[in-house]
Amino acid sequence: MREATITRTTAETQIEVALNLDGTGVYDNQTGVGFFDHMLDQLSRHSLIDLTIRAKGDLHVDDHHTVEDTGIAIGQALTRALGDKKGIRRYGSFLLAMDDSLVRAALDLSARPFLVWNVDFPTEKIGGFDTQLVREFFQALSTHGGMTLHVDRIHGINSHHIAEAAFKAVARALREAVEPDPRMAGVLPSTKGAL
Repeated sequence: MREATITRTTAETQIEVALNLDGTGVYDNQTGVGFFDHMLDQLSRHSLIDLTIRAKGDLHVDDHHTVEDTGIAIGQALTRALGDKKGIRRYGSFLLAMDDSLVRAALDLSARPFLVWNVDFPTEKIGGFDTQLVREFFQALSTHGGMTLHVDRIHGINSHHIAEAAFKAVARALREAVEPDPRMAGVLPSTKGAL
């Protein structure tokens, strides 16, 4: 079973993440940040990764630490659940349309974290949620998930749609990358001999 549970406790947050890479997209995410929970639900549903998150953070300060630390914990759980990465597809990409928004995501589970983020938002807030935190989440996820991640906004005029399209596009790319490749069973998808 490709599953993992991570608990991350700091002076700012207490995060518990449980994920199953071979799930069906079942989710139960409670971070105290409503819009962020909605995005995490999309990440789970469209990646088919079962995801349960409990987060308590210093929301009296702002949402930053909760969002970033949740990204860190999900990345750590992803790395643990992938294990030696033998037999996975490794790469994934998706071009996702959502109403006015079109977002492209491409990723490599290379153990070489790097984020290329070409997504801007027409507003600073989505409700009470700071749009800068979308990038912060994906930065933490890519760093701690050992992932090269490129996300590009091609079109979009509504901030909610742009953010949701980004989460869904990354989810679909991740779904492809973590899937077992029947032609590569037990084989590491690299000529280096290590990922």
